[in-house]
Amino acid sequence: MIVTRTVPTPVGPLALLARDDVLVAAGFTADPHEMFVRLSPQLQAEGLTVGDLPEAAQAVADYLDGKLDALDAIPVSQPGTPTRQRLYEALRAVPAGMTVRYAELARSAGLPPTAARAAGSACAQNLIAPFVPCHRVLPAAGVGGYYYGPPVKQWLLNHELNV
Repeated sequence: MIVTRTVPTPVGPLALLARDDVLVAAGFTADPHEMFVRLSPQLQAEGLTVGDLPEAAQAVADYLDGKLDALDAIPVSQPGTPTRQRLYEALRAVPAGMTVRYAELARSAGLPPTAARAAGSACAQNLIAPFVPCHRVLPAAGVGGYYYGPPVKQWLLNHELNV
């Protein structure tokens, strides 16, 4: 069974979804079902139920209180090729308060800088924001897009820079 809990944040509700205490999805929405339908059919077959998820919820509270590395301790799992998995690992290694460009992310995942498009695709398909911090990746100019909207991305970046 996939367990969900929604926690408040200054930029709106954050839905957390976990299987056996491992996050499989997280996103800025009041409706966990929006995240649930993005999961694989195998995970969706397990069903969705409201639960507690105390470790993930506490990590969010700690992050919001200024302990910016709190999200790093929460285990996550999402689908993807070995290359995609390396990109997600590289994303999790970008420290709070720092940003990288897509080519830098590719390079840190052991890919050539020309794999910037693959890095962008990994960010676009990331199911576990902000635990897999795709908000820390910027295009060549500006803040760029974000699945939950540029204002949420900008808030997260400002929060991390101003703590």
